[in-house]
Amino acid sequence: MPVLDHLGVTVVDIDRGIAQFGAVLSALGFEYEGRINDSAAWCKDGETEIIVFGPRDADDADPHVHGRVGWQHLAFAVESRGEVERMHRVAVEAGWAVVRDPKLYPRFNERYFASFVEDESGIRIEFMHNPG
Repeated sequence: MPVLDHLGVTVVDIDRGIAQFGAVLSALGFEYEGRINDSAAWCKDGETEIIVFGPRDADDADPHVHGRVGWQHLAFAVESRGEVERMHRVAVEAGWAVVRDPKLYPRFNERYFASFVEDESGIRIEFMHNPG
C-alpha cells in the first residue's frame, strides 16, 4: 500500500486537463477510472491515484506560477533515458509546454536524466531516470 493514497490537482479547464493528464498517465500505465462531474481519476495497481479537478469558481481560475507558494512539481520515475524522451514526446503531443528538454542534470548526480513540462494551469511535471 502506498503511503501517498491519492493526489488531487485542480486545473483551469477540466476537459483539457483530462486530455493532457490522460495522455501522460495512460502512457505510464495508469487506467482511466472515469469522470464524475468536474473531476476524473486514474489508477495503477500499487501506485498513488491521481485525480484532476475543475476549478470550483470559474472566475477564480488563475493558473499557478512556478516558484510561488504552492505546487512545485510532480516527478515520475521511469526505467530509462529513452523512456524519459518518450514520455516527454507524449506530453508535448498532448499539449504540455516544454520547460526543459530531456538532458542530464549533473548538479543532482552524473546519472540524473530528466525533462520538465507544464500545462496551462501552471502544473509542472517531470519525467526522470536516476539509476542507482
